[in-house]
Amino acid sequence: MKTALFVLLDQYADWEGAYLMSLLNQRDNWQVKTASNLPQVESIGGIQTTVDLNLSKIDQMYHLLVLIGGNSWNIHSKELYAIIEQQLSHDLPVAAICGAVDYLALHGFLEGYRHTGNARFLWKDFPNYQTPGNFIERQAVSDRNLVTANGTAALDFTEFALQLIGDSLIEAKREVDLYRLGFYGYREKYGNPFV
Repeated sequence: MKTALFVLLDQYADWEGAYLMSLLNQRDNWQVKTASNLPQVESIGGIQTTVDLNLSKIDQMYHLLVLIGGNSWNIHSKELYAIIEQQLSHDLPVAAICGAVDYLALHGFLEGYRHTGNARFLWKDFPNYQTPGNFIERQAVSDRNLVTANGTAALDFTEFALQLIGDSLIEAKREVDLYRLGFYGYREKYGNPFV
């Protein structure tokens, strides 16, 4: 069984991970776990979430580490830093969106990767962000084992993350197109998904 660990800080952006979380959780060979620095967090949309793991208790790497954006990524946590560093340094998949990408930029994790985020100018005073030329103005960018996305890119983020864990471009696009195109557009392109 493969595990995707979703880091959800207080005031997390619930829409950013919803598609990816639900698609992974419906697979027979994947399970979704959540982690945070608090035992319970509340999303921007008001969803109360009891998390599975405290960041301080994580002592392994995951098949996919997902960093969901929100309003609390100004966090100072040596445990969170170590989790991300270990995952990236072992070339294991990491997908970050919105404020989580800001965190990666602040701590130098984007160095050597083509990436995107909410806006490059937000990072101009980050001493560990040294390669603004690697910023690509797209909704989501995938480079090796890292997907980055801005806060309005939940669908592209999902599609790129699925490719990161081994889905083909066609498979990932088809899964996400149900939400991108809606039922009728999807039915016209691919056929009825519910028969």
